[in-house]
Amino acid sequence: MTRIPYAPALSRRSVLRLGAGASAGMALAPLTGCAGPTGAPGPGAISLGLNRSLVSLDNKLNQFDAAVTVQRAVRQALTRIGKGLRPELVLADRFEMTEPTAWTVRLREGVRYSDGTPVTVKDVSTALKMYAGVNGSFIVGLFPEMPTVEPVDERTFRLHTKRPVPILDQLMANILISPAAGNRPEELSGGAGSGPYVVTSANSGTGEYTLAVNPRYWGRRPTVDRVRVRFVPEESSRVVAVRSGELDVIDTITPDSAEQLKGLPGVRLDRTSGTRVNQLFFNFRKPRGHPLADARVREALSYAIDGEALVRDVLTDSAQQAEGVVPLALKGAVRTGRYVHDPGEARKRLAALGASDLKVKIIWESGEFPADTSVMEAVLEMLRGAGVRASLQQFEPGGDIQQWRQGRRGDWDVLGNGFSVPTGHASTSLQGMYGGTPEKERSRDTYQGYVFPRIATRLADASAETDEKTRNERLAAVQKQIWDTRPCLWAFVPDVVLARRTRVRDVGLLQLNSYDLAAVRLEG
Repeated sequence: MTRIPYAPALSRRSVLRLGAGASAGMALAPLTGCAGPTGAPGPGAISLGLNRSLVSLDNKLNQFDAAVTVQRAVRQALTRIGKGLRPELVLADRFEMTEPTAWTVRLREGVRYSDGTPVTVKDVSTALKMYAGVNGSFIVGLFPEMPTVEPVDERTFRLHTKRPVPILDQLMANILISPAAGNRPEELSGGAGSGPYVVTSANSGTGEYTLAVNPRYWGRRPTVDRVRVRFVPEESSRVVAVRSGELDVIDTITPDSAEQLKGLPGVRLDRTSGTRVNQLFFNFRKPRGHPLADARVREALSYAIDGEALVRDVLTDSAQQAEGVVPLALKGAVRTGRYVHDPGEARKRLAALGASDLKVKIIWESGEFPADTSVMEAVLEMLRGAGVRASLQQFEPGGDIQQWRQGRRGDWDVLGNGFSVPTGHASTSLQGMYGGTPEKERSRDTYQGYVFPRIATRLADASAETDEKTRNERLAAVQKQIWDTRPCLWAFVPDVVLARRTRVRDVGLLQLNSYDLAAVRLEG
């Protein structure tokens, strides 16, 4: 188990300053093995520096924003979410709701894997079963129910659900298709894919991969011949490497790093609004009688957090405080409330509820969101300022935090976590976070133990409504009910920021914090 306990004795003023300078003086670790003889990527190659370790090119469990870019370069889905958060056809050339509970899908003619074998209807059916068989899958939690496949002919099939799933074409963008014979209910470390690239070398332990153009790719050939992927945990190292040209693209950078890179010769920043919500989410597996099992205590604690100061001084106005339970950029999202800072009110309410001497342990994984350590240390001081005995525990990437999230390891009170919405629709996010049921909790397939059967039922009913206006009205009502359960100590929605060398063109950064590698081209 790899984790780092935190208990810094810092003033609030000094903590807030961390956002502006925490990474500026850190030493640069050499990025050996990802560059040519001069340190820069070789001709026809680009080098990507990720902030989190890419342990698999399968997304059954390993799904974070930047990983999607690389995973979909090797494996593809029937659809994808493109510009304007609209679904686009990929392996399918038809995806149409033909009945309230049935969609007719046709595979694109000629689509095949890197080994030359065709993509088949059986591959789709097997992929759905394998995703459903993974314990603790983020992807499965997005679906109100997993569809079943009815073959029609060699290329055509129907997807059936018991209740209507009006955004099934968007949800299926997250099911990556692999050959049925080699698919398993686990993350795949190898095997053929249908994407524009193939893996020529891989080290999942270090997060290092080399991709080359798939010579049997069924679509338009990429212009970039090779892609090198590196896990570079220290942001200062990634910033220096992109400045020097050793890395071509770095993702999910902090506001301070963006300021350092802004206007530099040879470097460009791409920025767009985001659909990811970053949260300090409460542990809903607390037993009855525990202070944090009481929504009034959770609300009282939120008064201790100065969200405006965090956004201004740590995140340097590159994010917005959440005003709802999902990002407002999503279709169907509504404002449900706002976080109010009043430490005196926090003390008063906690005292009235008999929770004056409350202990709160916050855990998170490094790189979960930009400036995560600075945010957490500032929150620590804010809670202590309200009389709360708070502590931090930071996990290294690749550690066992997933076991902690599922309640299978140590105890915790608040989780620093980011929730991406890979469909662009509020119902997906709501279903993934707040659609937990007792049945799902038995297999630990809920979001931090959040189980409110009445809310789950209303979410399911709203999500199954085929009339868009009625569906959005019902979703609005249930979002307000979720807010009243006070699921978060605090939450914010960051902008999506990517830095790249100017020789890298046509990145096409999406609101989902990913882009199409096959569309990228090089100049110079």
